[in-house]
Amino acid sequence: MSGADFFEAFFLEGNAMRKYALALLVITSPASVLASELPKEGSYDYTACWSGVNNTISFSKTNTASSYEMTGGILSNPPGSMFDKNSFRCVGMNASLDGKFTGGAVCESVDVDGDKRLSKFSLASDGSLTRETVAGTGKYEGMMVTGTVHPLGPFPIVKAGTFQDCNHQTGTYKLR
Repeated sequence: MSGADFFEAFFLEGNAMRKYALALLVITSPASVLASELPKEGSYDYTACWSGVNNTISFSKTNTASSYEMTGGILSNPPGSMFDKNSFRCVGMNASLDGKFTGGAVCESVDVDGDKRLSKFSLASDGSLTRETVAGTGKYEGMMVTGTVHPLGPFPIVKAGTFQDCNHQTGTYKLR
C-alpha cells in the first residue's frame, strides 16, 4: 500500500482507526464564548471542519508513515455559544510499522478574543486515543473538556496530498 493509500485508508475510509483520527482532529478545537467570562462548567455542541496537507513515506508494503498539518474552524449550535468561531491547527504523524499503527498530534486553537488552548493526542497500536490538555491561556487556563465526536465525512479528495472533513461534537467542559 502506498503512503497516500495508507493515509486515505487510515483517515478517510470507514475503518476503525478513522474514528480515532477524526476524534483527534476535532476534539482539539477548543473554543470561545462571545462573553469574556465563562461559567465554571457547562456543555457544548458544535460542528468543526478542516482541511490539510499530508506527506507520506512509502518504505514498503508493511512500513509507511505520514505527517500532516491541518487548519479548521468551528461553528457552535446555537450560534454564539461555547466554542463558536474558534480556529484551530494541528500537526501530527501516523505510522504503520509491520502492521502496528501509532500516531499523535499537537493542536492549538484560538478564539475570537485571542485566548488559546494546546492539546496533545496519542494514538496507540490498539486503537485507543489518549488526549491531554497541555495548556490554556486567558479563560481556558485549567480547562478540562470531555465529549463525543460524530464523523460527518469523509469528503472527496479535491487535490492529491490534501484532505478535508467535518464532524459534530458535543460534551462538557469544566474550569479548575
